[in-house]
Amino acid sequence: MSPGARRRRVEGSQTWARLAGLLVAVLAVLLLPAGAASAADGSIAYVEAGEDGLRILVDVPPGTQADLTGVQVTLDGKELAATAESTRQGTAVRRTTVLAIDTSRSMRGKGRFAAAQAAAAAYLRTVPPDVAVGIVTFDSDVEVALEPTEDRAAAQAVLEGLGLSRDTLLYDGLTAAVRSAGNVGQRTVLVLSDGADTGSRASLEDVTALVEESETRVHVVGLDLPADQLAALRSIATTGKGEVITSTGDALARTFAAQAAAVADQVLVTAPLPEAFAASVANVVVTLPTATEPVVARALAPVEVAAAGSSAATGTPDLAIDGGWVAPAWLLWVGLGVLAVGLVTVAVLLVPPPPAPLSIADRVTAYSRYGAGPAGAARESDEKAAEPMLEQAKAAAAGVLDRNHGLNDRLTRRLAAAGSEFKPSEWLLVHVGVVLAGGVLGLLLGGGSIVVGLIFVLVGAALPPLYLRTVAGRRRKAFDNALPEVLQLLSGALSAGLSLAQAVDTVVREGPEPIASEFKRVLVEARIGVALEDAFEGVAERFNSRDFAWAVMAIRIQRQVGGNLAELLTTVAATMRERQFLRRHVRALSAEGRMSAMILCSLPPVFALYLLLTNPAFLEPLYRDPRGIVISVAGVAWLAIGVFWMSRMVKVDV
Repeated sequence: MSPGARRRRVEGSQTWARLAGLLVAVLAVLLLPAGAASAADGSIAYVEAGEDGLRILVDVPPGTQADLTGVQVTLDGKELAATAESTRQGTAVRRTTVLAIDTSRSMRGKGRFAAAQAAAAAYLRTVPPDVAVGIVTFDSDVEVALEPTEDRAAAQAVLEGLGLSRDTLLYDGLTAAVRSAGNVGQRTVLVLSDGADTGSRASLEDVTALVEESETRVHVVGLDLPADQLAALRSIATTGKGEVITSTGDALARTFAAQAAAVADQVLVTAPLPEAFAASVANVVVTLPTATEPVVARALAPVEVAAAGSSAATGTPDLAIDGGWVAPAWLLWVGLGVLAVGLVTVAVLLVPPPPAPLSIADRVTAYSRYGAGPAGAARESDEKAAEPMLEQAKAAAAGVLDRNHGLNDRLTRRLAAAGSEFKPSEWLLVHVGVVLAGGVLGLLLGGGSIVVGLIFVLVGAALPPLYLRTVAGRRRKAFDNALPEVLQLLSGALSAGLSLAQAVDTVVREGPEPIASEFKRVLVEARIGVALEDAFEGVAERFNSRDFAWAVMAIRIQRQVGGNLAELLTTVAATMRERQFLRRHVRALSAEGRMSAMILCSLPPVFALYLLLTNPAFLEPLYRDPRGIVISVAGVAWLAIGVFWMSRMVKVDV
């Protein structure tokens, strides 16, 4: 292509681009008129589609006396039969206003703060009774001092109790005010400030995006603000389809009263929806006759759907279920989580079990549990055949443990110490199930809070090992307490002329648990070729019992060098009785210290969990603010150090 042809092609493209831009501008003027009111016209404040039809809130110019009986409404060019009423005594549309008040110390001069309190009080006196009013303050901290409520006495009490502090977290305060307004009905934020932002985590772009996304109207009252500081506030108000008003302390009450009167002078227009109307944005035109020129309000407005089961207080939509019950919104996330767990479980169950021969430990367990011969093996195979899906899940867990020998060895030792009949693969499935159940329970108790859910997941992950450790400790204590009597029983049997194996069999038949079952395993291992002393050492390792380890050492030495084993066991039993007496005496003396340690160490996490469930906003600074995170980490570290030293102080080895 020649340079001249290329130039003509570019010029042609630019011409078409200019024509397209001109066409878009014309359409914008015709179809998308500004939502804010002009000098003679009104404005569309809010449009909602409910069961009774279309509900439109119209702002009319101050002092206008409109004839409500002659209202006319068109929706996307189609005229509707409409009715209009004043909103001074209330309306079916939820209206929420949040007062965002600057409580920095700069408000102290020239009586500004007193003027701000008086202005807010004037707003409360003028605004209609159905408008829910909330209060957010911002200084060095942002506080939702009052959630939106129709209780004017509570709002007045909050206003009278406000104080001043340093800094001005203007953008953070605006963010909290927009979120406090919720997402149901007409939402308005009225901001009062006398300074620029100083140190907010949110930026101007963040606040502007939030206002645009939430479709919240924002009005800004600048108290003695210079023009350069109003620029940022003007961009926020423009995005929120509001206005920026500059005022002084003397005129502040009149400014707030005028804003409240504008809300009171709104007109609610109701019209039936056309059939098959499902648009989320529509071109709405409302005409209200007056004595002179009619008031015309028009806008390409978003049409919000009024959910029957929505929570008016919080703005959280619920799920309406036939029969009158209203399901909370977090139930959807719980259902998705349960569905995901179900899919994973089905995938695990569909894994075919690989054929694997029984290990020596499995053979010993089956022998001691079911007995010898084909009858015991048949019984075990029948139990496996009765639950094929569970066996497939166990096989999948066993495959995971085969690839992680360290985990397999740890689980085997802990289960053996606790005397559990679970195999490592079975216990792994139980552990995973407890973790998932803990997460679901946390979401239910925390109302869908991810933080509470994660805490319960961690608790679920810690419970199974804690259970095994507790059971193992109890079995070890029962083993050590019964050991002197068992050694005395062995000594008596040996004195009667029985061999050591026969004496062990006597303990199996007449001894207490858990020693009887463990000695039964000793006999089984001895019958398959394990030395009796080695089998005894296995018992000492499983129970981590130093007393029995010494007894086994004495038995091994006696069998190698000879001597009176019965007399030796009697002496060892007497020594163990004396040590147990001393151990119980020390434990009684240290009981007060151990109880104090348990109370002091468990109080912080238990109380934190209680606050997280009942008043999570109280703990938010500890994990949202950087200073709170530092304090939390330091507190956990010092608590861990305290737990360690207190556990060392109350533990006495005998």
